[in-house]
Amino acid sequence: RREDEIGTPYCITFDFDTVGDEANGIAADHCVTIRERDSMEQVRIPIDQVKDFLREKCAF
Repeated sequence: RREDEIGTPYCITFDFDTVGDEANGIAADHCVTIRERDSMEQVRIPIDQVKDFLREKCAF
């Protein structure tokens, strides 16, 4: 995991579930997966909540 090696605290994954596949009748969920470097915990949240999520996690 390259991002772990350089110290990126959170990685965001935008994937096929995020955008869906209209041709095959799969609706977009408009969510992303965020993985925390230290705990390796992953959460899937709506895109419009990413800013608040990161703001809360990065607050000092």
